[in-house]
Amino acid sequence: MKALTWHGRRDVRVDEVPDPTIEQPTDAIVRVTSTAICGSDLHLYEVLGPFLDEGDILGHEPMGIVEEVGAEVSHIAPGDRVVIPFNISCGHCWMCGQGLQTQCETTQNRDQEMGASLLGYTKLYGQVPGGQAEYLRVPQAQYGPIKVPEGPSDDRFLFLSDVLPTAWQAVEYAGGEDIDSLVVLGLGPIGDMATRIAQQRGIANVIGVDLVPERNARARAHGVDVVDLEGDDVVAEIREKTGGRGPDAVIDAVGMEAHGAPIGKLAQNIAGLLPDAVARKLMENAGVDRLSAMNLAFELVRRGGTVSLSGVYGGTADPLPMLNIFDKQIQIRMGQANVKRWVDDILPLLGDDDPLGVDDFATHRVPLAEAPRAYEMFQKKEDGAIKVVLSP
Repeated sequence: MKALTWHGRRDVRVDEVPDPTIEQPTDAIVRVTSTAICGSDLHLYEVLGPFLDEGDILGHEPMGIVEEVGAEVSHIAPGDRVVIPFNISCGHCWMCGQGLQTQCETTQNRDQEMGASLLGYTKLYGQVPGGQAEYLRVPQAQYGPIKVPEGPSDDRFLFLSDVLPTAWQAVEYAGGEDIDSLVVLGLGPIGDMATRIAQQRGIANVIGVDLVPERNARARAHGVDVVDLEGDDVVAEIREKTGGRGPDAVIDAVGMEAHGAPIGKLAQNIAGLLPDAVARKLMENAGVDRLSAMNLAFELVRRGGTVSLSGVYGGTADPLPMLNIFDKQIQIRMGQANVKRWVDDILPLLGDDDPLGVDDFATHRVPLAEAPRAYEMFQKKEDGAIKVVLSP
């Protein structure tokens, strides 16, 4: 089969690789019909290469048709249309029972001291072959796959794999409908969807912040009050819009590669020049994140407010402004999205009225064969690329 594989920093290729097979009775094989490129994939493309091996198959936002199931898989069958959550969880351990599927005790990567395995995402999370491919082996298929109806296009359901639950959890962790004002930093796919979910859940004052004109225009078209990050005084402007106190909550949907963080960028570039073993040690034990977005979140949020982190961070010695966090009594919530926890909340919003605008959420749909160029376009924010879907 054809699959998108990693070969080095900013070097991904479509290769011929062996077809996946059933390896465990809890596996399924899915023929992929749509698979998206995530902002987190760009971290693999740019920063997290030391945790990958050449030939690793990327991608964690797939859906498709079930081709084969293992002996212990009964809730789906060949021919079913399914979406595959990006986190691999069993559904029966204590953590899954708490709605913390990203901490699944069956797929936890204890040798790395990390949480549940993820599709297509580094040695830290199980190095499981991903879904930017023609076929996908789905571990823990007795629980994970989400069966969806025939009829609507893939785009109606594809974003259940990651974007929708990640954005939903970000809003939930920010306080959900119990808050009156919310700032979302970063209007890429997760931030953009978080503003839509916040509006749908009744948050009165939703403010988006970005510096990419196409992203800002897209959010404004959905009724979001947008502040340009390159404005004269973003903090003063947002405080004016939130009664002088600042917002009740801020979502950081940017993460480790924020603009305007020269020290973090230098650390990431240095790591990229080192041998993998040395770079892994540096990234596991040093402050390598570009913290501009996180620090802005702490500055913006009102005293006693909440910062919800959905952007990926990776450093262990990042210099956080602890005096500011403590003095303002800021609450912080974060983590990978527990996909299955939120599916029942989201599915009613995927009807024909499409209140979240999922049908036209993707800005680009390209063949899998053009994935390398699509990665470059997405990474460089060219041609208004906000969300790219690949068709195997």
